[in-house]
Amino acid sequence: MHSAKPAIVQRTVGFTLVALLAIGATRGGEPVDAVSNSGDIPHNFSPNRADFDYLKRDVMIPMRDGVKLHTVIVIPRAVKRGPILLDRTPYSADRFTDNDGSPVLGNVPWPTYRELARVGYIIVVQDVRGKFGSEGDYVLTRPLASSIVSSQVDHSTDAWDTIEWLTKHLPESNGCVGTIGTSYGGFTALMSLVNPHPALKASVPVNPLADGWRGDDWFHNGAFRQEMMGYVYSQTAKKDSSERWFSAAYDDYDTFLRYGSAGAYGRAMGMEQLPAWLRLTQHPAYDEYWQRQALDRVLAKSPLSVPALFVAGYWDQEDIYGAPAVYAAVKARANGNAHLVLGPWLHGQANMDGSKLGPLDWGSDTAKWFRRKVLIPFLDFHLKDGATSTDLPPVTAFESGSNEWRPLPDWPVACPVGCSTGMTPLYLAASGTLSLNHISPATEAFDEYVSDPMKPVTYRSPPLPPIYAPSSKWSDWLVDDQRFAAVRPDVLVYRSEVLREPVKISGQPIVHLFASTSGTDSDWVVKLIDLYPETFSEKPELGGYQLAIAMDILRGRYRDNPAKPTPIPAGTVLEYRFALPNANHVFLPGHRVMVQVQSSWFPLYDRNPQSYVENIFFAQPRDYRKATQRVYHAPGRQSYLALPVVQ
Repeated sequence: MHSAKPAIVQRTVGFTLVALLAIGATRGGEPVDAVSNSGDIPHNFSPNRADFDYLKRDVMIPMRDGVKLHTVIVIPRAVKRGPILLDRTPYSADRFTDNDGSPVLGNVPWPTYRELARVGYIIVVQDVRGKFGSEGDYVLTRPLASSIVSSQVDHSTDAWDTIEWLTKHLPESNGCVGTIGTSYGGFTALMSLVNPHPALKASVPVNPLADGWRGDDWFHNGAFRQEMMGYVYSQTAKKDSSERWFSAAYDDYDTFLRYGSAGAYGRAMGMEQLPAWLRLTQHPAYDEYWQRQALDRVLAKSPLSVPALFVAGYWDQEDIYGAPAVYAAVKARANGNAHLVLGPWLHGQANMDGSKLGPLDWGSDTAKWFRRKVLIPFLDFHLKDGATSTDLPPVTAFESGSNEWRPLPDWPVACPVGCSTGMTPLYLAASGTLSLNHISPATEAFDEYVSDPMKPVTYRSPPLPPIYAPSSKWSDWLVDDQRFAAVRPDVLVYRSEVLREPVKISGQPIVHLFASTSGTDSDWVVKLIDLYPETFSEKPELGGYQLAIAMDILRGRYRDNPAKPTPIPAGTVLEYRFALPNANHVFLPGHRVMVQVQSSWFPLYDRNPQSYVENIFFAQPRDYRKATQRVYHAPGRQSYLALPVVQ
């Protein structure tokens, strides 16, 4: 906070202040000490920023329906024919471009935008319609107008109209535009690729939300991510997002358990006033509502005409699905326009310092390397005048374990989802063992545990403050040591022998779980873990660390058809098949491979009542029941993970 300054600034410019007052200095004939009827704030004030190394313009850009969108334009003063980078955000254009009054660009919040401005890019940040300074109605992740809404405008048309205006009203630009953004901004960048403007020459969606049901913000394979309720609440309750989610308890485990279902908690918080929340609760299955707005599906319908750099993080705690899924969907008809970056990052870390993640130290700033070696060369080639060719590979992937960047011809390197060759089975065997490539003789048909909805397995070691609380460490939970779960009786743990040779995986591990439940519905959580040696000389505190490499959840009712849930036949052995997130990792000699299996992941995901109900959002207390869960490793029912092992 800056304290208030006196209205008169003492300055020696020919007269002293005393002399100035003594002669009754005037402004337009009116004494300075007189009080104006219009107050002390002028109708228009033009600050003198001649010494600033940038220009800043605040404009309202009209859309085709007459709505005007608040847009902040930052132009490096030295730029004469600079390309434009457009970020469309619901998080306040003013906040993204606030330079704290500095005359130099060095204080712009995102390191990415500081670095891009320094090399000649015009940075444009716009409030999406209905948020902060923009007019119109806000719809959370507004779908395409041609899909499920009766509107003629969407993020695609708004991007088109904005680009049209920018190319006509920025004489400092060369007329070439790129879209860029992270998270929601990544989502709007993806939207700009639908019927793109001719001036759009490149796009960089970073950690974009692409499919909110399959594996991004709202659901993972049908399991609701109830910790995101606070986001929906604060994002949609008020235009300026000033209404903050609150919790009566420090620990979300206690809070969510006390309310029971997510629907009951939402009702207690007044969320039935929020249309976005109502839509979530009314569409728990992967119905047409979700399918028609899934951007990997949408973008796959037409050849990718704009060069795009899709950026993902292996440990993205919010939108881990989007970027790799879109790349996979469009690459066949991209004509060389699709590029993918996979970094060792949490959500948005590509824009920040990428030296570390939780207890892991990569030995260098991986995010800065990406920005300087990949991002800027990619944008320069497609947006700057006279740019020379670039040798950027289709895929640039960081390899954790060896901690090296790798140029790759495609992703995944090993077999894609659904193929029958190129994957190596990792069998969940008897006595808590894992076997690569071969099946150990089964002395027991199955392992079992009791899943109790009243004592669900946490997603990290308690206590669990709300994810946006000041004390929260939500951002790096995916690299938490998993020992807290391994000691629970309702978590199955399987370990391999100590590795003598490195085992490298590049792609998506696929779960093939043969299991039964005594209930009529069930969740299955599977974790692929790098188990560090008990003594780890490089960093002693990592001795015995259980580092999650890829883990996810499947809601059992969607095992056959995600659009049409069905009860699980009690006591029947079924195969549950689902993909884990992407990994490019080396299990080093001396380490072990570990797999954990459980049936709850609370309070990140809502509890499965384990008795079939029509809509789990509104499950009643009587619906939550204990269930005996069995994981099989008998002949013909060998549970395994298909690993994308490469040489």
